[in-house]
Amino acid sequence: MTQTVDVEWLSQQIVDASVKGITLTASSLIRDGEIAVGMQMPAVRELAERLGVSPATVSAAWAQLKKQKVLAGKGRSGVWVCGNSVLPRPIRFEKIGNYGENIRAALAMASPDPALLPDLKRAIHAGIASPELNSYQREAISPQLQAAISPRWPYPAEAWLATDGGFDAMNLIVQTLLSPGDRVVIEDPTATRLLDMLENIGAEILPLPCDDQGPLPTALAAYLQKSPAMFIYQPRTHSATGYSVTQRRSAELARVLANSTTMIVEDDGIGDLSRWPAWSLGFHFPERVIHVHSFSKAYGPDLRLAALSATADMVKRLQSWRNFGVSWTSRILQDAVAWMLTDEATQQSIQQAKTVYAQRRQQLLAALAKRGLVLEERDGLSVQIPVESEQYAMITLAARGIAVLPGERCCLNGEPFIRVSASLLPFDQLESIADALVIASGRELKASPDL
Repeated sequence: MTQTVDVEWLSQQIVDASVKGITLTASSLIRDGEIAVGMQMPAVRELAERLGVSPATVSAAWAQLKKQKVLAGKGRSGVWVCGNSVLPRPIRFEKIGNYGENIRAALAMASPDPALLPDLKRAIHAGIASPELNSYQREAISPQLQAAISPRWPYPAEAWLATDGGFDAMNLIVQTLLSPGDRVVIEDPTATRLLDMLENIGAEILPLPCDDQGPLPTALAAYLQKSPAMFIYQPRTHSATGYSVTQRRSAELARVLANSTTMIVEDDGIGDLSRWPAWSLGFHFPERVIHVHSFSKAYGPDLRLAALSATADMVKRLQSWRNFGVSWTSRILQDAVAWMLTDEATQQSIQQAKTVYAQRRQQLLAALAKRGLVLEERDGLSVQIPVESEQYAMITLAARGIAVLPGERCCLNGEPFIRVSASLLPFDQLESIADALVIASGRELKASPDL
């Protein structure tokens, strides 16, 4: 018979009865062997009564430990200890590259083509000339980068902060401004790593449905009744769908958000590779908008650079949290990007890259259309394909040596789909890949006279 952890004993070990406190205490007891692998945890309601909290608080703590693969089970079967290694990690993101060794077309990651990135030699040379090079001054952003980005920023911002890439900025925001149990409204689908970040801190995620113009205002209005701490969305060229928020939709969202105090975070992950402008809500709510702009996909992933804007007080809060670690972003890299933002040859190469990526998307869409699968031409480095079953699609494609991203990695609700990278598509295999994608979608493969 499975041994159950004594509820009275466990409640006495828990000093902080918050979600975070329960999670940390339980994980420590399991890691130290005081609660052994295989033991049954007390009933949620019973432990909640002992602690004087709601059952939802205990459930949220158990959910955290389930994500870390420490607890398992639910419902009448109860919850038991299945592991004793508590290791927070981005589970959704780590699954992306795990497709085995027989893959001939790796189309899961929407990564830029190295051949289309600017030459960094002159830029790095300019970065080395930074006047503050090797200084330990913890400045939020180099004067050169601020001067380069401020004229092109989507709204008149009060202050900026340079970070080590777009996801570093988003993680900084989440870690600094959210607490376990906070409600966060986020687009559904969204970027995989954003869900990992929110799940890691124990936020209550409220998935916001979208259409081809962006987040649905009526759905957002309903969620605002729950007083969420934060609303996160991508203002242009969505990483999963390729849609951009229209100017009209941005204005509608602004009207809905006018009577709330919810923090607004804009994640512009594709940055300068987007063919659309970003209609920032910072024009309406500069006091509670944080706008993140990544330079990695357009200028070089190894630059690991992004910039965010917010109020001066908010930037100070974010920068203070960074003092636990790096404190500031390399001035060499900041000033290298600043140089590229004003270099005519670099900007021409960015425009050329956008043209080539558009051509590659169109070639893939044309090949699919010849086979009876007609999709709308959008933007970005990938193509979203609706499927009848993600599991069937993934198995079908893996059997043919093709790896794509299943929609469930970046989605909580919504219709099934797969995301296919077009930026690095091997065009010598285009015909066979298009055949496989149509079959994987669950549709009948239709041949045309052109095939």
